[in-house]
Amino acid sequence: MATDTTKIIETEQLTKADFVSDQMVKWCPGCGDHAILSSFLKVLPELGVKKEDVVVVSGIGCSSRFPYYVKSYGFHGIHGRAAPLATGIKITNPKLNVWMITGDGDSLAIGGNHFIHVLRRNIDINIMLFNNRIYGLTKGQYSPTTPTGKITKSSPQGTFEHPFSVGELAIGAQGTFFARAVDTNPKMMQAVMTEAGKHKGTSLIEILQNCVIFYNKVHDNITSREAKAENQLHLRHGEPMIFGKEMNKGIVLKGTKLEVVKIGENGITEKDILVHNEKQWETGIHVLLANMSPPEFPAALGVIRSVSDFTYETKMEEIMETEKETSPIKTVDDLLNSGKTWDI
Repeated sequence: MATDTTKIIETEQLTKADFVSDQMVKWCPGCGDHAILSSFLKVLPELGVKKEDVVVVSGIGCSSRFPYYVKSYGFHGIHGRAAPLATGIKITNPKLNVWMITGDGDSLAIGGNHFIHVLRRNIDINIMLFNNRIYGLTKGQYSPTTPTGKITKSSPQGTFEHPFSVGELAIGAQGTFFARAVDTNPKMMQAVMTEAGKHKGTSLIEILQNCVIFYNKVHDNITSREAKAENQLHLRHGEPMIFGKEMNKGIVLKGTKLEVVKIGENGITEKDILVHNEKQWETGIHVLLANMSPPEFPAALGVIRSVSDFTYETKMEEIMETEKETSPIKTVDDLLNSGKTWDI
C-alpha cells in the first residue's frame, strides 16, 4: 500500500488574546474607544494575517493611544501625520496589514491634506476615524465636525463654521471604500472592520464615538435606546433600504433627492424602496446616503461604498519592475560612467 508522505502544515489560529497588549488602557471610563478597541482585537484573528504583519499607526489625540493597546507593530506619529507614515510603511513592505487610527481633529484639521490624498491615491491601508465631534485630548475645543452653534471652550458664543461630512469628504476625494458604525454596536463595528480589512485599497470607517467628558451623548439622536430604531438605517448590499421600529419605513429616490416613505401608505410597497448598491461606481447615491442625518433622515450605517480600483503601491511596483527591465543603468558603476564626465 502506498504511503502518503505529504506534510500537513497547520496555520496557527490566533485569538483576541494574542493581540491584547500588556499596557494599561488610559482612556476615560465610559469612553467609546474601549468598545472600538475590543471589537478590533476580535477582528484581527478573523482576517487571517500573521501577528508580525500587522502595523497600527496613529497621529495625536485620544484615539492615537491605540497602537499601545494592540500587541503588534505600531507607530505613534505626530499630529495629523499618520497618513504619510502609513503610506511609507505600506509602500516599503506591501505585504503588511496597515491600520491607521485617527480622529476628527487629527485627520480633518491639521492632517486634512494628508487625509484626502491618501484616499485619492488608494493605498491599501485601513483607516478608522473616531468621530466624537470635539477635541478631547486638548480639553474640549470645537473640531471640524462640531455642529454649527455648539458652545465649546474655543467657541463660547457657539461655533459659526459648517462642519465636514466625513463621508462626503472621503467620497469626494475619490475614496473607494467608506463605511460608518457606532461605538454602541460591537457586532456592527466588527462587521465593517472585517469588510474594510478585505478591501483592496484605502478603506475608511467613520466610527461615531462618544466622549463622556467633553461632548457626552453627542450621537444620542442616533445611538440612544429611544432613537436607534427610528434613526438608524443598516445598509446591506443588494437589499432594500428599510428601517424603523416596525421595519415599515424606507428610502426612495425622487428626482435627485432621497425621501423617507412609509410602506403601505400612498400605494408604496417594498418594491418601491431603493436597493443598496455599494459597488456602484457613480458617487451620487453614496454621497446622499453619507449625508443623511436625523431628524429628517436616519443615519446610514454599514458599508456605504466599496468599489474596485488599482492601488498606488501596485502601480508603483509595476513601474519599478518595468524600469529595471528597460533601463540601461543596472549598477552604480553604470550610473557613474553614464553621460559626460570631466576633471576639475
